[in-house]
Amino acid sequence: MKKRKLSKEDQDLWRKVSETTERMHAAPLRPEPSPQNKTLPIPDPVETHHARLREFELGSKAKPKGYGHNLMPSISERVAAQPVQMDQKAYGRMKRGKLVPQGKIDLHGMTLDQAHPALVGFIMRSYGEGKRLVLVVTGKGKLKQDDGPIPVRRGVLKHQVPSWLAMAPLRQVVMQVTEAHLKHGGSGAYYVYLRRVR
Repeated sequence: MKKRKLSKEDQDLWRKVSETTERMHAAPLRPEPSPQNKTLPIPDPVETHHARLREFELGSKAKPKGYGHNLMPSISERVAAQPVQMDQKAYGRMKRGKLVPQGKIDLHGMTLDQAHPALVGFIMRSYGEGKRLVLVVTGKGKLKQDDGPIPVRRGVLKHQVPSWLAMAPLRQVVMQVTEAHLKHGGSGAYYVYLRRVR
């Protein structure tokens, strides 16, 4: 598009309009420099403002976040994070597989309805017999094909057994639960350390 030049009439009209209008945002008034202060420059407020904006960096004062997600930790991490309730030396020996379990139950192939009463009965019998360390084998769970957007939890019994051990009536007799050493089943089994019979 070609720029059109204003005619003499348009220029006169524009001059009349511009003489009758007022500025919306008046420019900041700068004092005239006195003759003795000619060497000191007066800072321009607009330039100072822009300099401060250039110094600012987005997120420079933000605190770093610990995790980029809020996924629940794995069952192994949750069991390992439980506070140690038993003797520290005995706990270390148990984790290294140096303590031999006095009893064992294998829940492989059981459904939740079968495994829960079997576990309760085994733990209560072991406690009654004065046993201190028993082994509960849950297995790691079967690998399933995961086609959906929501991950499928592997090892239903592996996830459920620590919850059962933390609920009544077992919580009164169970002192410590931790994953077994590799020679006793590793992450597919739990050491359950029982309280002394009173």
